[in-house]
Amino acid sequence: MSSQRLLIDVGNGRTKFGLATSDAILERREHATRELSPDAVRDITRGWNFSTAVLCSVVPKAVPAFREVFGAQLIELRYDTPLGIGIRYPKPESIGPDRLANAVALAHMHGAPGIVIDFGTAVTFDILSADKFYIGGVIAPGLRLMTDYLHERTALLPRVDLHEPISVIGQSTEAAILAGAAFGYRGMVKGILEALKQELGDKHAHVVATGGDAEWIISGMSERIVVDPDLTLHGLRLVGNLRAPL
Repeated sequence: MSSQRLLIDVGNGRTKFGLATSDAILERREHATRELSPDAVRDITRGWNFSTAVLCSVVPKAVPAFREVFGAQLIELRYDTPLGIGIRYPKPESIGPDRLANAVALAHMHGAPGIVIDFGTAVTFDILSADKFYIGGVIAPGLRLMTDYLHERTALLPRVDLHEPISVIGQSTEAAILAGAAFGYRGMVKGILEALKQELGDKHAHVVATGGDAEWIISGMSERIVVDPDLTLHGLRLVGNLRAPL
């Protein structure tokens, strides 16, 4: 039996694949979620040897392809999967499995209480109590969703490539949009974090960021925030360790 496992994080835009041992992620691959099929899954994972596959998906229609390919090897992360943390939430079945994976990684790798910020199509904040229970979160529009919406819903505002503006005072339409994206978005993140820490009653709660825009957004903030682009995959790795030790 292989001493490795496959990790699969199905997002709205991209799906991340990781080959891992019980302690580390060895290799990573990505694929467009809309192009997933059983044949594509076989091609993406060709050459990787593993005994189990651990999946979290926010796209239900993508899951059957993985069930077809991996069958009984597949562990699907759900609210009732052993996670090593508790859930204190009115409808746990409504929590996105990626958010639970992030909370697992936060608890086991960084500590509690804590907050995960995941910068994806939406930006999500997930909160872990001091006694390591998932207790809820915040959902806001993702950065690119906001800037693309400006372009799509207005006659004159262009779509922009996101990068750090040289000034908060934009001297072109593009520069003004960049300033709104960078400084405005960071202001939103800071405001939500402050409110969450106040409600948690712990201004020193661990904060970890992940997702496509995490590095850029966090680089311009003064708050103490750890950036871990593999946080969700690590959560899947840890869940795999609980369910099927290598």
